[in-house]
Amino acid sequence: MTLAHAGHSGGGFPVTALIPVALFWAYLAAALRLRDPGGPGWPHARTASFGLGALLLAAGLLWPAGDFVGHMWQHLLIGMLAPLALVLGAPVTLLLRTLDRRTGRALVHLLRHPVARVLGHPVTGLLLTAGGLWLLHLTPLYRATVGSPVLHTLVNLHFLLSGCLFAWSIAGPDPGPHRPRVPVRLVVIGCGVVAHAAIAQLLYAGLFVDVPATAAELRAGATLMYYLGDLAEIALALALLATWRPERPARRMPQRSADTHDVPPTVSGGVRA
Repeated sequence: MTLAHAGHSGGGFPVTALIPVALFWAYLAAALRLRDPGGPGWPHARTASFGLGALLLAAGLLWPAGDFVGHMWQHLLIGMLAPLALVLGAPVTLLLRTLDRRTGRALVHLLRHPVARVLGHPVTGLLLTAGGLWLLHLTPLYRATVGSPVLHTLVNLHFLLSGCLFAWSIAGPDPGPHRPRVPVRLVVIGCGVVAHAAIAQLLYAGLFVDVPATAAELRAGATLMYYLGDLAEIALALALLATWRPERPARRMPQRSADTHDVPPTVSGGVRA
């Protein structure tokens, strides 16, 4: 038996859909401030990426969630596709360029905090995204969101924020805590693919899940998660590889004679992705 979902089902315009519009307006206003004559400006590709993310987020918020298939479309748009595009827009870098020096230093100091190091680790992002997905569908949580618009909104907010955190920790161009090496991040992406595929197969078979939907809806929603989820993970991996700069070995300085003063060599390694 299918239960009507408490999320937007076409009966009215959700106010939350105005949030991505406001975000893009603020982003565009900040980007235009950097268009001073002789200044470095702001890359149009970054603006286009953030605009695409805002569009995908608005589409997810407007998507009718009257059944499980609509819920899955919302999850893919809000929790996977929109976060990657938003993160590739480098909003934190744009914010640092428009803030005054004192506030910018405070923000950088906050990003270097030990708590930010833990939150910014790819494993943390994976646990919040994939773990939240398993928790939603294997416990009564999804059933509870069916009758509670507030809880439904909070779940969408969780997937948006955790999706942005995961994309930022994997391939974000913005400054942040020390990230693991690229091979480690690729392994984390692989674990995310496995986690999404496993829950999709459970949903398709209707095993161990607590979702009030028909078998046909479960199969359709699981198929969306399986294929479009893989495409989102592949896009994330490609974004990571596009910014990968292999680390160069340090150059060895020629040995000096014993009577000369030793000068610490300058290591000019490559930029770690």
